Amino acid sequence: MQRIALLSIVLYLQCFTGAQAQEPLQVFILAGQSNMEGHASVEVLDYMQEDPLSAALLSQIKNADGSFRTIENVWISYLTGEQGRIDGENHEVFGPLTAGYGNQGGRDYDMMGTKLGPELAFGITLRQHIPHPILIIKTAWGGQSLHTDFRSPSAGPYLPTEDDIARERFATAEQQTQLQAATGARYRQMIQHVQAVLQNIPRIYPGYSPEQGYELAGFVWFQGFNDMVSRNVYPEVPADHPTPRFAKYTEWLSHFIRDTRADLSTPDLPFVIGVLGVDGATPNAGNQAFRDSQTAVASLPEFRGNVFAVQTYPFWDERLAAIDRKRAELRQKHYLLRTKNKNHENADGQLDESAQRKIVDELETQLFTEADYALEKRAKSNAGYHYLGSAKTYSLIGQAFADTLLKH
Repeated sequence: MQRIALLSIVLYLQCFTGAQAQEPLQVFILAGQSNMEGHASVEVLDYMQEDPLSAALLSQIKNADGSFRTIENVWISYLTGEQGRIDGENHEVFGPLTAGYGNQGGRDYDMMGTKLGPELAFGITLRQHIPHPILIIKTAWGGQSLHTDFRSPSAGPYLPTEDDIARERFATAEQQTQLQAATGARYRQMIQHVQAVLQNIPRIYPGYSPEQGYELAGFVWFQGFNDMVSRNVYPEVPADHPTPRFAKYTEWLSHFIRDTRADLSTPDLPFVIGVLGVDGATPNAGNQAFRDSQTAVASLPEFRGNVFAVQTYPFWDERLAAIDRKRAELRQKHYLLRTKNKNHENADGQLDESAQRKIVDELETQLFTEADYALEKRAKSNAGYHYLGSAKTYSLIGQAFADTLLKH
């Protein structure tokens, strides 16, 4: 009787294992501009150990000897500009997920990359909850707008604004041809790349079989800085204006979601919007208005329950931001001296570069402490618009994206 029971258990486990192997490949799409690329250097990863919220993620990224872990059963295909550029050819990097799938600028393609974005912690978090294989398809290019570059078909052609017309930006036939080619170019490349990967999955994930199949399980959109700072496309309006300044962004992102779902034949594809969180909990009025425009998309009746706005400002590192503001103060001082500002020491233009540098150095001594320098070195690797190049911030953001999709 015991042998029969044992045999039954073995057969059950074999059947269960076989069923597991045939579970559809879970495919997730990541898209956006430079913050989806990711501008955190791997050199600032260890800072994550100082916060319990991120320390657990770090233990999944690095081995005890400091080497980078390969995330088991998670693969990635990432299309971006060659060497991270946006003015030339594109390049795909792919393989098992590990550190190095962030911005590709200036890299040696014979070695792993040196930057990361949200994709690494995103994949780690998914892997902790999904027992079968995962494929991440990422497309991201820095400095790209939704109003032009990622503009989807239903949004129609880009129509020159009053400022465009006044400045004659698209006055010639050549300019109009260039605009037509640029409009929606990134959207088309994104869709084409996703479709190409799905048509030949074994190229990325060698263990895949057609019998296994795949499921498009989620899409994450992390973009917005170029739209947020565009006064040309989104002119400033009074606070009491009946139409929000960035209402068009809400409209165009809604088109983007509908078109993406249609072009990928997945009408209910779960969709996460990473709401721009630069400047943290105290954004200026323009930043807040833009955040509101992104958040508003998830509140539209047709999207309730399958489009989710994830706020990223809670992951902004205020300690690093305080140091960044000091750096900005130094740059501003240097500029005011160089331009002979009437309210500063070089108003009469008598100070040479050496004398100006001395004033800036003295100000730096007043502003910075040794603790500031130490924190800056171990935690910050880029500018504020790239979340200060904080690996901790990008990782917590990626985790939040994955958690949201897992909950729904």
